[in-house]
Amino acid sequence: MFKNYSITAWRNLRHNKVFSAINILGLAIGISASLVIFLIVKYDFSFDKFEKGGDRIYRVVYENTDYTRVPFPLGTAIQNQVTGLDVVAPFILLHEDSKVSIDNPKNEKPTVFKKQDNIIFANEEYFKLINYKWIAGSPNTSLSEPYQTVLTEKNVRKFFPHLSLNEVIGKEIIINDTVRTTVSGIVENLKANTDFNFQTFVSLATEPTLNPKDLTSWRVSSSQLFIKLSEKTNAKQVKTQVAQVYKLYSKSKSGKSDKTVFDLQPLSDLHFSTVYDNFGQRKAYMPAIYGLMAVAGILLLLACINFINLTTAQSSHRAKEIGIRKTLGGSRKQLIFQFLSETFVLTLIATFVSILIAPFLLKAFSNFIPEDVHFNIQQPGVILFLVITTILVSLFSGIYLALILSSYRPITVLKNQTVSGSGNTRRLFFRKTLTVSQFVFAQVFIIATLIVGKQIHYELTKDMGFKKDAVIYFGTNFRDTSTAKRRVLFQKFKAIPGIANVSLAGFPPSTDGALADDQTYKTGTTEINTHVRIKPADTNYINLYHIKLLAGTNLPYSDTVNSLLINEKYAQILGFNNPQDAIGKYVESGVFNGQKIPIVGVFANFIQGSLHDEIKPLVIFSEASFQLTFNIALKPENAEGTAWKNTITKIGKSFKEIYPDTDLEINFLDESIANYYKTEQNLSSLLKWATGLAIFISCLGLLGLVMFTTNQRTKEIGIRKIVGASVTQIITLLTKDFLKLILIAFIIAVPIVWFAANKWLQNFAFKIDLSVLIFIIGGSIMLLPALIILFLRTYKAATANPVEALRTE
Repeated sequence: MFKNYSITAWRNLRHNKVFSAINILGLAIGISASLVIFLIVKYDFSFDKFEKGGDRIYRVVYENTDYTRVPFPLGTAIQNQVTGLDVVAPFILLHEDSKVSIDNPKNEKPTVFKKQDNIIFANEEYFKLINYKWIAGSPNTSLSEPYQTVLTEKNVRKFFPHLSLNEVIGKEIIINDTVRTTVSGIVENLKANTDFNFQTFVSLATEPTLNPKDLTSWRVSSSQLFIKLSEKTNAKQVKTQVAQVYKLYSKSKSGKSDKTVFDLQPLSDLHFSTVYDNFGQRKAYMPAIYGLMAVAGILLLLACINFINLTTAQSSHRAKEIGIRKTLGGSRKQLIFQFLSETFVLTLIATFVSILIAPFLLKAFSNFIPEDVHFNIQQPGVILFLVITTILVSLFSGIYLALILSSYRPITVLKNQTVSGSGNTRRLFFRKTLTVSQFVFAQVFIIATLIVGKQIHYELTKDMGFKKDAVIYFGTNFRDTSTAKRRVLFQKFKAIPGIANVSLAGFPPSTDGALADDQTYKTGTTEINTHVRIKPADTNYINLYHIKLLAGTNLPYSDTVNSLLINEKYAQILGFNNPQDAIGKYVESGVFNGQKIPIVGVFANFIQGSLHDEIKPLVIFSEASFQLTFNIALKPENAEGTAWKNTITKIGKSFKEIYPDTDLEINFLDESIANYYKTEQNLSSLLKWATGLAIFISCLGLLGLVMFTTNQRTKEIGIRKIVGASVTQIITLLTKDFLKLILIAFIIAVPIVWFAANKWLQNFAFKIDLSVLIFIIGGSIMLLPALIILFLRTYKAATANPVEALRTE
């Protein structure tokens, strides 16, 4: 019987090639899109699932900040005094510009591997936290002594390509030209997805600057601390104990209690956190993932609705077949199974087509799809996903059609009465509802795309309070402590004609690289403690970036800290509504051992990162040892477009004269700022893609409903033409009902988008205002293709020969 159903389904597919092709295409687009989104979601949710007892692993971070670095001695204090812990694993990240050197017996010069951003100082506790398989060495002893190093198999192949694994043990590697270590262990590469992408592990005892006795000794942007709770231990209790330990040590150091509060970040949050970093790895965001899942569901739903509308539009052609089958004894159950089988065949073909489309979609949207996401039919879960999707889509798309067609009465269909009437039936109402639903989704996508695009334009063009065009910046060798070299290079740059201004400072005004400090302002019995961002800069910094001074003077030239500039926000926190009142006041700086430093100037607030963040209290200070970055304002580009290129070439030549072994990496400030909004740009691309598919599928659905309605009203149209109705009148009559549906969809879509857009815009401290014009434009974009479809189809019906419609009467 199933064979007979399959043969019949195949015949119907061949007899209705155009409609079958449209149905298959619509379903294939929906299924392929959902398949790609499934691969992305599956990839992101697979991170760090392999660690034993992963639900008990936490990172110690600062509460109410985005800082993940902690005082290194905190790990020792927690290990000694906090109960209920199985593992306390501190480790220190090395600078991303670190390098590894391997002595070469055949050559005087060692082999150098630059930009090694996967090196950490760790101890044996780290390997109790992250489960590696050991090839050589032991997790208990390989990092127990100073100057020991454990390598992953990947780095062994990189550093020692001509040696066997056993021969590598005992070999020497040099970290940053100063630290000579010996390979004491080798571990396999982690095969599971993880944010712990470290490849070289140097024994923690090797780190020369650690001072375990001083709890206020910070490893800026480097010291990390992970803990693993014992079974049945409560995380809140551990957090309370950590706070008590830090309070005790900080009080004994300074004589007063530090108000710093630590929090525990679960391992499961590491890959998804919007607050804390994950060692510079790519992060996923739960709202984006839920959004992707919603898009997949909506596109599948639109494809199913489209299938229902198109198929029911052709249902009248199956009426006589149904009547004959029922007259010959066919049961309704058999007919339902027949139509479900036909739907299943179409969906199965669409699934195979989607398998062919999926790799092209992955390639087309590679800019925001993780590099490690690939499509392979043999991947775990893919076949199961396709099977479940095929079954669900077949049932959802086919069940309504099967129930409706199988309910036809033989006497009615054999008299050719299934297409009579005006079409104002409950079934037509249901199909209109489906069409309205399609247009609601399509208009939501359209308007959302416009809003996201407008916000991105606002972000890229907003005045940030400083000059960002024609500005470049780059770092110097952070391991070279010679300030003299940087001053020599500074003078070389000043002599280059294409440079308008140069500043030797820290990072630009808007940057991810932010230092922080706890500062205290005292006035009488009042004491104001503030956690502030700090930027090292020379006296040229303010002028180069056109930062406006509201009161006081610029920083004087100095190699040491003897004065501060504060922003308007910080002045207000200190209680100075008039910026001039802050001049001459003193603040105590934590990073400079409580030194009292005078405020010499107050500058206007500027945006310090992305537009997501509010203005934070900020201090600019002069300290030569912190000034590692050159900020350069270029003169205007010439008409030929060669001035900047020539200037950058001269900059590179001068840089190499001072730092011959350091690679020069020049960044344009406006491009760096644009990178802040990569998430929004990816969202915009996704919405454009989803919008295009939604409009396409929705228009197919509208086409189906128009065809069904015109088929139902064929005789009515013929009679109207005979009694004198013009083509224009008939087109207007047929079109106005569909325009009502589009208008209803627009009315429903507007509050949905308004609510969702307002919620999304809450993520930005600086954002656009939602205007009525955006919604009007969105509705107009959907109206245009709908009008084209309506006109073409209704014109065909209106110009048809009325004799053909009435010949059966």
